Amino acid sequence: MTNPFHQPLTTDNAVLLLVDHQIGLFTGVRDMGVDELKHNVVALARAALRLDIPVVVTTTSADGMWGPLIPELQDVLPKDLEVFDRSTVNAWHDDRVRGAVEAAGRDRIIVAGTSLEVCAALPAIAATAAGYTAHVAVDASGTFSAVKRETGLLRLQQAGVIVSDYASLVVEMLADNSHPIAPHVYQDLDMPFAALVGQLAAARSR
Repeated sequence: MTNPFHQPLTTDNAVLLLVDHQIGLFTGVRDMGVDELKHNVVALARAALRLDIPVVVTTTSADGMWGPLIPELQDVLPKDLEVFDRSTVNAWHDDRVRGAVEAAGRDRIIVAGTSLEVCAALPAIAATAAGYTAHVAVDASGTFSAVKRETGLLRLQQAGVIVSDYASLVVEMLADNSHPIAPHVYQDLDMPFAALVGQLAAARSR
């Protein structure tokens, strides 16, 4: 049997699921800076869209206690992209969310969510049980304490979910730094050396 940990993410086999990056939940994030979390999830979404990765987005009780998506994320999503507001704790248990992932026709799923141990972990584990290879972008998935972060990571690893950072997942899908889209992807990721990549590409094109 092929080990899924040894198989690369590609632009043809991946779908991105963003779960509950909502204003109310962000107010409770304590394991990382809120500005850093906003930066990371926005960069992940922007780069995935650049690579034509299907993106599925959810909220919980957006008109109630958790509020709407953070505006920074809403601003980079396509205006016609439906955000699935649900009541289920596990996003995978919402038929519309699961159906949107299935409709993408991909067998690997990247998940990021607030909080890590619930919004990201539960659908990633459920998708793994359903036959997907699941990846969680840990630094695009904040939570409410260091203990929750640690136990969430342990549960993901125990369940066979691949944990990573947002930028590594994207550059794995990019695959080739000579691709014409590469400078734009690095700019989307907004990492410190992204400007240097763009400058190198510009120098080569002269």
